Amino acid sequence: MTNHTKFISSVLLLFLVISYTPNPTSSQTIVKALPGFPGELPFKLETGYVEVGEREDVVLFYYFVESERNPATDPLLIWIAGGPGCSTLRSFFFQIGPFTIEYSDTSKEIPDLHLNPYSWTKLANVIFLDAPTSGFSYAKSPETYTNSDTLSAKYTYQFLRKWLEKHPKFISNPLYVTGISYSGITIPLIVQETFNGNEAGNEPRINITGYIIGNPLTDRNIDFNTRIPYAHQVALLSDELYESTKAHCNGEYVNVHANNKLCQSDLQKVDECLEDVYIYQILEPICTPETSTRSLLQNIGSSTKKYEVPLSQSAQLKGQQWCRENTYLYTDVWANVPSVRKALNIREGTIGEWVRCNADHYIIGKNDTVNYAYDVSSTLANHRNFTKKNCRALIISGDHDMAFSHLGTKKWIHSLNLDVDSTWAPWFVKQQVAGYSFSHDNFTLTFATVKGGGHAAQEFKPEECLAMVNRWFDHKPLYSV
Repeated sequence: MTNHTKFISSVLLLFLVISYTPNPTSSQTIVKALPGFPGELPFKLETGYVEVGEREDVVLFYYFVESERNPATDPLLIWIAGGPGCSTLRSFFFQIGPFTIEYSDTSKEIPDLHLNPYSWTKLANVIFLDAPTSGFSYAKSPETYTNSDTLSAKYTYQFLRKWLEKHPKFISNPLYVTGISYSGITIPLIVQETFNGNEAGNEPRINITGYIIGNPLTDRNIDFNTRIPYAHQVALLSDELYESTKAHCNGEYVNVHANNKLCQSDLQKVDECLEDVYIYQILEPICTPETSTRSLLQNIGSSTKKYEVPLSQSAQLKGQQWCRENTYLYTDVWANVPSVRKALNIREGTIGEWVRCNADHYIIGKNDTVNYAYDVSSTLANHRNFTKKNCRALIISGDHDMAFSHLGTKKWIHSLNLDVDSTWAPWFVKQQVAGYSFSHDNFTLTFATVKGGGHAAQEFKPEECLAMVNRWFDHKPLYSV
């Protein structure tokens, strides 16, 4: 039996289990306590399911945290993870959510949870949405197990309408579609779907106000081709090698003709310089070959090095090399504990082993998978269209991220040819430079770097990012204090 046949068989078996699961649990649950956290939660957490699609056989799971400030008037955010095909649980624990995970002690069956003082739920209502077939979301039939960029956007728009119907008190709150990384493709599509729905008179009318994207993939040609210039600017490549590669490849480092031997030779030397660099934060150590720069400059290649440390051995890492990727293993442990699933009210029989990201995760040069079509390569036209609407945009770049660097983001923003309101200038937190920013079109679009930030800037610089979005939500310049 081939691996493909085994996969299809396992998927069909899962659908049979789902089809015969009697009396599914309710669609919404108020979660009072969670394993790993002592006592009752000091904020309101709701989990639930919303069925979307033409036959309502795509079931989306979400975590919703009410604002700890003023839920009635604070913004409503929907958070979209990257990947595609990644759960939002990593964002919930490591980026903008109300908790952090204690990963220094591996002796416990369930990791300890601590409150995050820099959670965006301090000032906003946040829906953490597991995209179709990721996290705890699932499909009821083989026909709807497939997904794409455009389908994901349509499903998310349907989710928003249905969720707001069940939560009418949030209909008037300003809505922002937010996320990072590959969501730079899906978020503009979701925003466009929402505007289209409003213009078509769909109810409820959604109070779409803007969007926030961190280190986004926006245009494959621009974003992937600026990785090598970025590596040169941060002194990972020599002047000589960079100039030679630039000349021989004509600035095209991704779609290189097989006969261009000089370019291929230079790229091999580039790989040798960058293969052991952690692409998501160039100053940090690398854990796995998949997070090296080699695999993201060229197709997945020949690296045979093993970096990953099993969770059972991570206690031995004290005093040794620490790797950020290993800390994410704790979400796998936590989400697969039966008591956790019971607390979250996960429907039995819908999800086997929980995984952070499924096989749909996009890498450079990857073709469509069995389950996902990468059918949108650029969302520049959407961004350009939003500048003609009453729609705000905040684009964030951790300046130590090489995956989708600030060079590519600035390049596509400049290609929009918008009027400049504020030029490149520092913004501050606690009287220290936290990054640099500029704005366009009466501050409709604001771009900001986060000094020292990686691929998810709020994970690396949470205090600074919370201050940034707080000012932006209040329509204040980022340089204000």
